[in-house]
Amino acid sequence: MGVVAGSMNDQVRPVCSVCIANYNGREYIDRCLQSVQEQDCPFPVEIIVHDDASTDGSPQYIRENYPGVLLIASKRNVGFCVSNNRMVARARGRYILLLNNDAELFPDAVRTLHAEALSHKEGAILGLPQYEASNGSLLDFGLLFDPFLNPMPNLDPHRREVGMVIGACLWLPKTLWEELGGFPEWFHTLAEDMYLCCRARLRGYPVRVIPRSGFRHWVGSSLGGGKVIENRLSTTMKRRALSERNKSYVIVVSYPTPFFELLFPLHVLILLFEGAILSVIKAEKDLLHFIYLPCLRSLWMSRHLLRRVRRDVQSSRRIRVRHFFSVFLATSHKLKMALRYGLPEIR
Repeated sequence: MGVVAGSMNDQVRPVCSVCIANYNGREYIDRCLQSVQEQDCPFPVEIIVHDDASTDGSPQYIRENYPGVLLIASKRNVGFCVSNNRMVARARGRYILLLNNDAELFPDAVRTLHAEALSHKEGAILGLPQYEASNGSLLDFGLLFDPFLNPMPNLDPHRREVGMVIGACLWLPKTLWEELGGFPEWFHTLAEDMYLCCRARLRGYPVRVIPRSGFRHWVGSSLGGGKVIENRLSTTMKRRALSERNKSYVIVVSYPTPFFELLFPLHVLILLFEGAILSVIKAEKDLLHFIYLPCLRSLWMSRHLLRRVRRDVQSSRRIRVRHFFSVFLATSHKLKMALRYGLPEIR
């Protein structure tokens, strides 16, 4: 594989631009970048890193050790959505691969994604099997949804159509990214991949996982939590707050009528009930006041924006409602996980 440095090889157009959002990821960035540089593929690949005002010396380290990487160093922290939008705007490749700084590609990952992309002439969002980097265990072949848009791991390698491909390793044509409008910058961080995949599916573009190759992921290293630790669910207050808020945004803009009118009020009631129960059982009022009530407040404060986006998303829908919900399962993922692991530890 030839790694193309943007300023040095302007005449060589890369086939793929690998876009890596980095914030204080110096502990992981070597393994991430080396996994891209060591790709077994016969075409040029461009590597772009957006550093989101890291305080761990990441920008200088990348400049000194990876001169072939196009580094965009932000002076202030702008979040995952803006970081990726900036990188894709600078990308010269026909295809985009969004990659987390805590993810490591298998050697044939880019070649596998490119070969599959060639069979989708009109465009598709593609992903690879995800493995836990700490122990090599399989995490998922993409994600399905429960009725309230909680992501559920797909463990069936024969099921290739999924609800979403995790943004830690997400491939699509640059033209499709531009058609979908990229990541919504008002999300800041989390669930932007869910938004993009739901919007793509509503417009008739496949969201698929290739059951070959893969990537290793140090899950939860960026925002903390979001995983099972010592047989217990563990997350952070910040991650849970962003997740609940942004997932609710996606429900508002993507659920077609009449399912939106039926499920959204129930979603709000469940959030209030969940917040009250967790606050009482764990004797922590902060859970209700820092996660659940702000989520509902944000939905109300953003109602005009959400209404405009919903109108745009729904007016461009090209698939039947039943096809949109074909990647949903009837069971509640939160309830299933609570029964298996108990109530989550929220730090």
